[in-house]
Parts: sequence; C-alpha cells; structure tokens
Amino acid sequence: MLSKRIIACLDVRDGSVVKGINFEDLRRAGDPATLARRYNREGIDEVVILDVTATIEGRKALAETIRAVAGEIFLPLCVGGGIRGEEHAEAAIEAGADKVGINTAALRQPELITTLARRYGSQAVIVAIDAKREDDRFKIYVRSGQEGTERDAVEWAREAADRGAGEILLTSIDRDGTKSGFDCELTAAVSEAVPIPVIASGGAGTFDHFVDVFRAGRADAALAASIFHYAEHAVEDLKAHLYQHQIPVRLETG
Repeated sequence: MLSKRIIACLDVRDGSVVKGINFEDLRRAGDPATLARRYNREGIDEVVILDVTATIEGRKALAETIRAVAGEIFLPLCVGGGIRGEEHAEAAIEAGADKVGINTAALRQPELITTLARRYGSQAVIVAIDAKREDDRFKIYVRSGQEGTERDAVEWAREAADRGAGEILLTSIDRDGTKSGFDCELTAAVSEAVPIPVIASGGAGTFDHFVDVFRAGRADAALAASIFHYAEHAVEDLKAHLYQHQIPVRLETG
C-alpha cells in the first residue's frame, strides 16, 4: 500500500500566511518561508501555497513568495490561486513550483486541464474543488468560496480526471478552519469516483481526524493548516500516531 501523505497548506495573502473559518475572517499566521522551513525540518511530505485572494483581485500568485518557500524545502511544492491560464502556470513553475492547482479557471476553461497536462505531465496538474453540502449533494463553489455553481463535486472530479488532472484537492467549505474533522462522506464519494489521488482538506483538528479520513474517507493525502501553523501539533507526532494505527506513512529515519 502506498504511503499516505501529510501536506501543509500555506494560505497566503499579501505575502503573509493567513487562516480563517469557512473561508472568512482571515488572520495572520506567520511568514511563508519561515513556516515552510519548519515543516521541511519536521518531515512534512508536501507543501501547498494558495494565494487566497489572487482570483478575486485578479492577481497572479506571488512569484517572490513561491521562490522564498521553494528555497526552504526539499519536497514537492504546489501553487494555486490566480492560475487563470497557461502563462500563469508557467510563471509559477518557473518560480519554483512542482505542481499547479487550478480551480475557477478549470471549471470555466476545462480544456486548460488537458493543455497543462500535455505540457507538464498530469503529475503537475492538481484540480482544486471547493465544495459545500447542500441537501443530498455537494455543490461546487469558486472564486475562493464566494460564488456558487450548479456543478456537482463528484461529477466534476470525474471530468477533471478524464481531462488529465493528476490529483484532486478536495476542500470542504463547511469544515474549513472548524477543527471538527474532515468531511469523510464527501472525500469517500470523490475517492471512489476517480482513479487519481484525492487530497482531503478542511476540518483537521486532531490526530484521529487524519485516521478517519484515511480510513473512512479513503483519501490518499490529507492537507491541514491551522494545527501546524500555530504549533498545536508536530508533524512527526502525527505520523507516529498514524503509524500506530496501521496507516502507512513516510517516517524520518535520521
């Protein structure tokens, strides 16, 4: 069985890491490069930078932040937020990103998924899906969770995979920043629908939440922000807990 990945998310606004609840009430959480250095030392598996206001404000993801973070880590780096076309993806990768995450642009220009996959390989293309539970379905939201669509998360994940996406970054808006646990039902629904890895996001608060999303949610990776940023939990302790619960993870050997 492949190892489950633990991913740290750096939500960046104006060069600083921020964090909120349900995509709102953002507050500062530190310097991106400083946090990335700590995560690299503690054994995180990947880092994701999301420029949380880039799409709204019509800006590209900040190249300086990408370069600063890339200079501190020796592991995969994904960048999302404001990737609206091939030129934006190229700028992010030239600045040091290994992968790009596309959300709003992918829904509005589905062919962009295929274009980027052909140019950089599917492994470099992550389609981000921000979903909110509405009645008996999971509805997709875009523009940093501010604009609802009529698209269904499971159906769109299937299409994204068919078009060449290498991974799905699946965020529960309902759980974001609440520390009440991942939405395992949402995660399992998407994981069962696609042949590519699914990264669960939104709601991490305890070590057992990760156990739950890897088991019940069938996630391939889990992403968190708050519990790492504020040093509430150490990455190595989380991995030890997962290992004790027979969840395969990459452990530091020295």
